[in-house]
Amino acid sequence: MSRHPNYSAQIYEPKKCWVGESQKIIYNTREEAELAAKVAEYDHHLTDLGVYKCEYGNHWHITSSTRRKE
Repeated sequence: MSRHPNYSAQIYEPKKCWVGESQKIIYNTREEAELAAKVAEYDHHLTDLGVYKCEYGNHWHITSSTRRKE
């Protein structure tokens, strides 16, 4: 089976920033981060994910600690 000549496989790499000693995915808005948290909870059978505004930039991250929820 051959591929279409104009087909190119592209992998999406989300933007990340360093928070402490790890990199976290950047979400541009609180709403975007909250939606991503809900999807992650559903897809990975997680509970109590929260979101917080990054102290290093004007964006948001997901956290497993709801204590940081804003």
